[in-house]
Amino acid sequence: MSELKKAIIVLVITGMFGWAIFDLVYDGDKEQNEEITEEEQNYQATDETELIENEESANNDQSSANEIGLNVGNTAPDFTLETLSGDQVSLSDYRGKKVMLNFWATWCPPCRAEMPAMQNFYTDNDVEVLAVNLISTETAKQDVVDFVDSFGLTFSILLDEGNQVALAYGIRPIPTTYMIDTNGVIQKKSFGPMNQEQMEQALTSMN
Repeated sequence: MSELKKAIIVLVITGMFGWAIFDLVYDGDKEQNEEITEEEQNYQATDETELIENEESANNDQSSANEIGLNVGNTAPDFTLETLSGDQVSLSDYRGKKVMLNFWATWCPPCRAEMPAMQNFYTDNDVEVLAVNLISTETAKQDVVDFVDSFGLTFSILLDEGNQVALAYGIRPIPTTYMIDTNGVIQKKSFGPMNQEQMEQALTSMN
């Protein structure tokens, strides 16, 4: 066999081997990207705001306030999460305070747009802001750290590992916000981003 034929055979075999490795790596990356996309699709970002103040099922009476649920007038379900700084906090820790409970992610454009208003709202008012990040939809925790640093956020950032709290609260579009009064009762909820004026109007109407 001539040296030329040997060289051609070696090149063909090397090319086939190289393609097999590329195909394997590409398929792995593709599957990973599809998993991330599918996870994000479970929580669609929305820039349309729907503010809910009253719901027929709640009626804002004492019986509904004693009922744990997600309707306006219900007591908000308790949960415990770890903060970005590593502390464990529960929603019930904030009983006696007015709370803005917000669900968000760094990849959500309306969430990004809402953050400066949330920071100003927190700074200007006597209110606790609990921003629950859907950490399982993020590429890395560092993305959340960088996001918080870039926006100069000083309110509590909670990490929802496995999105368990998001599931318990039936979160679909993000951002989603619950305004909770000093008794732990949901007074308003919003699907989509809120501006500072809407936040302060909701706060003023709560006890």
